[in-house]
Amino acid sequence: MDVRVTVREATVDDVDELQRLYRLLEAEMQALETMWNRDDALAEPVAESLRAAIEDPQHHLLLGLIDGVPVGFILGQERSMLPHTGESVGAIRLVFTEVPARGVGVGEATRNAVLDEFRSAGLTKFDAHVLPGHRMAKNFFEAAGFSARHIVMHHDDADD
Repeated sequence: MDVRVTVREATVDDVDELQRLYRLLEAEMQALETMWNRDDALAEPVAESLRAAIEDPQHHLLLGLIDGVPVGFILGQERSMLPHTGESVGAIRLVFTEVPARGVGVGEATRNAVLDEFRSAGLTKFDAHVLPGHRMAKNFFEAAGFSARHIVMHHDDADD
């Protein structure tokens, strides 16, 4: 069965659907890393964070669709590197595709589209945030030429 994968910019009319997709991502990430919702997640209320990202020109929030139905999203952000470099980086902060829609190119299409947006803004450096142990996400980005450049180590005295 052939499917038609498309990508488009999210609008404020998409916030409810984006929030639904985000909650699925949140459950998946929380199962991998309990710190995720304290530091890597979107700020609550999520609907307001999504609206803010849609309205901020430094953010790129795109929907991935199959036959016109939203099944995934990607959130990227342009950020300045240290001032003496005069450079910026395009950072992919969140990427998600619903489980039944995986493996048909939605993730790749959203990743490529956000990279195209970054390149159109003149960026040549890109980061992607991936949890340790999330082999599928690591492979997904490595397939596009990404490699690890930074690992964050963490310790919480409350866990002792």
